Amino acid sequence: MTDNNDRAPVHKGLSWRRLTLMSTVAALGITVLAAGPGGYLQGTPQAIVTPAYAAAAGEKPVGFADIVEKVTPAVISVRVRIDQDANQHLTRNDEGPSRRGSPFDRFFRQFGMPDMPDGSDMPRGRQMITGEGSGFFISADGYAVTNNHVVDHASSVQVTTNDSKIHTAKVIGTDPKTDLALIKVDGRNDFPFVKFADGNPRIGDWVVAVGNPFGLGGTVTAGIVSARGRDIGAGPYDDFLQIDAPVNKGNSGGPSFDVNGNVIGVNTAIFSPSGGSVGIAFAIPADTVKTVVAELKDKGVVTRGWIGVQIQPVTPDIADSLGLKKAEGALVAEPQGGSPAAKAGIAAGDVITAVNGQEIKDARDLARRIGAMAPGTSVNLAVLRKGEQKTIAVTLGDLPKQQQEARANTDDHSGTAVPHLGLTLAPAAAVAGAGGQGVVVTDVEPSGAAAERGLQTGDVILDVGGKTVSTPAEVRSALQDVAAQGKHSVLMRVKSGDATKFVAVPLGNA
Repeated sequence: MTDNNDRAPVHKGLSWRRLTLMSTVAALGITVLAAGPGGYLQGTPQAIVTPAYAAAAGEKPVGFADIVEKVTPAVISVRVRIDQDANQHLTRNDEGPSRRGSPFDRFFRQFGMPDMPDGSDMPRGRQMITGEGSGFFISADGYAVTNNHVVDHASSVQVTTNDSKIHTAKVIGTDPKTDLALIKVDGRNDFPFVKFADGNPRIGDWVVAVGNPFGLGGTVTAGIVSARGRDIGAGPYDDFLQIDAPVNKGNSGGPSFDVNGNVIGVNTAIFSPSGGSVGIAFAIPADTVKTVVAELKDKGVVTRGWIGVQIQPVTPDIADSLGLKKAEGALVAEPQGGSPAAKAGIAAGDVITAVNGQEIKDARDLARRIGAMAPGTSVNLAVLRKGEQKTIAVTLGDLPKQQQEARANTDDHSGTAVPHLGLTLAPAAAVAGAGGQGVVVTDVEPSGAAAERGLQTGDVILDVGGKTVSTPAEVRSALQDVAAQGKHSVLMRVKSGDATKFVAVPLGNA
């Protein structure tokens, strides 16, 4: 499945940062919680008091010491080494090296070290690069979880336990799409370990994070779950917990615990203008970690269901163009040739609204739902097609390892103007390299409606308002028909390179 959305962060001046460390303990404070058996917090606020009031009353605020004492022995520091040719342009970061140009390069470069300059200033020859992160044991026989970006490209991995003992570890498997990795230390069957929480935390629940900030060793911070289901633009399956426990570089791969000492997430990223904690950190939820780790342990890789469609969200403009009441669901821009969706009859312009009876909020929701299922699974997709609801059964395929991308070239910039869209068009059959179908955009007015919606020179318009077009005259005719229906925007199916998407363009004086 391909999601055509641009997921880059839009916060000017700020940046997403990958972690590998935590910072000092957050001040615990003012909410007194009831203590249950064994001294663990039950999470129900009893009273709001100040420290001065508590001291005057002869009481002290309940802390997290019992939880920390219970879980800390299972948390480890992860140190990696990589012996690579400097000519491969690896960038050094605190959590491990990453190839320049990788999807996470923008995170890693901000943690570059002065002894590993970028680009042409790099010393030539082979270099030993090191990095540090965090992790935690999940079984007595030495299986441990960390982030993929902590151990990526590592030639050797060492872990340091809470008692300062150093062990050699091996990488069992990695999953870049969720940024998870499973490693193992052999030779012992008595490692202290922690368990994953069975349910999802609620917003407002306490969270305790343990990790290895700045190489300091085991450090504990605390806060609450600030939000769930966050999409930070790191990958197609983003579904992060947001927490406000202070987390810094070096914390990557470390666990976040609930008040019962169960893991609710794996700390992975922070949102920060400076690289330090500003109270916005992100953790991979425990239910995702459990599923991924189980597959890595069993097969060394993760397989995901795939239907083979290019999808995009239903924006308000697109909803208006399709006559939808709500801007929800996933719009199929194009089914890929030979894919399970194409074989089942899914067509461009279909809006997938539910999977096995569960409503789909948007394109990312569909990607997560399908990706969580095993290849070979049969699913029922609720589809809205030209105002009619249909149910289509699809047998999921296996997500291909690589999605090829190409860009079409045009060498003919003549065409016919369509002023109310701000486009100049030419029949695709008359433009070399355009594929012969549709009309090619040969020029775009910078201030026009089409430019505002992202249309570019070289794009090929395949249909307008649901009608196939092959000449500029047919585009004009289709626009007039849409305007006559009283719609304020027109939905066009556009091919850009090998990607196809729908674009809703506001109507001028069509």
